[in-house]
Amino acid sequence: MPPRPTLLTCLTVQEETEFLPAPLGDEIAAAYARVDTLRPEELTAESWAEQLHAHNPEVLLACWKTPPLPADLPPGLRYVCYLAGSVRKLVSSEQVAAGLIVSNWGDSISRIVAEGALLHILTGLRQTSHWAIAMHLHGGWKDPSTVTASLFGRRVGIRGFGRVARELLKLLAPFGCDIGVHAPDLTPSLASSHGIRVVPTIDALMRDHDIVVELAPLTPETHHSIRLEHLEALRPRSLFVNVGRGATVDETALLEIARRGEVFIGLDVYGIEPLPADSPFRGLTNVALTPHLGGPTTDRRVDAGRFGVRNLQAYAAGEPLRAVITPDVYASST
Repeated sequence: MPPRPTLLTCLTVQEETEFLPAPLGDEIAAAYARVDTLRPEELTAESWAEQLHAHNPEVLLACWKTPPLPADLPPGLRYVCYLAGSVRKLVSSEQVAAGLIVSNWGDSISRIVAEGALLHILTGLRQTSHWAIAMHLHGGWKDPSTVTASLFGRRVGIRGFGRVARELLKLLAPFGCDIGVHAPDLTPSLASSHGIRVVPTIDALMRDHDIVVELAPLTPETHHSIRLEHLEALRPRSLFVNVGRGATVDETALLEIARRGEVFIGLDVYGIEPLPADSPFRGLTNVALTPHLGGPTTDRRVDAGRFGVRNLQAYAAGEPLRAVITPDVYASST
């Protein structure tokens, strides 16, 4: 039986507490010959490289605050288990191409992001941003001109058909929505198996649905791919929600549409983050804003932690890993 590998963790105390509450830490320790710990806030770029080489672990457990890996990796490092999502700030494409094994949180938080999308859908339909401002600041109350809307039986369009979109289908199921999806990899047979329609173009997605949810990945092809001419196709009193990536939408065009006040908008992601304090999106009562809270929520980061622990155990046992970042996955990730 091969010797158990060594593990180096580089997490903040907060990350460790939220992602790896007891007994997850003990489960990791049981699978490894030695577990050493570094704290990111105590490291400089130079000391990080020195410490990484000094420990020379076979496995590195990392998260948001872990510093980027140095170009010169320690000779023993084989696997990086990343507890969060995008690994682009941690490892380079060259390191992945050279054979460094890297995994992330995979689909463990997809349902939480989908829940955030559902929140924005209901917020937009019930206009809670408008009423929060009106009732807290201006003594507002409904009057005979007030219009409300329900999600039941609505036509919902989704752009993208990844993990989050598929989880969103489950959350929308009780509402009996007619759902159409625009995605390059969505075949008629796959759509039929999920009970949805294939939408051929972005224009049709905007024009033919009461609610449009943007969930496309950010790639060179999708950057600013939702433009003014697409947004102008939205129906009056329809709703546009983006919980995917801010830069897939031309925000100058989106702001123009928002200022017209004919549609409702829900945003959790932005082209520039944090959203500038003087952003003209702030204060528009037909726009609901959240500060990139889509997922995972603080209480559900443990889901990603459990996912990571299963991968760490699998690696130590010589078993297949989940959510491995291949060069192709790295190239299409954001």
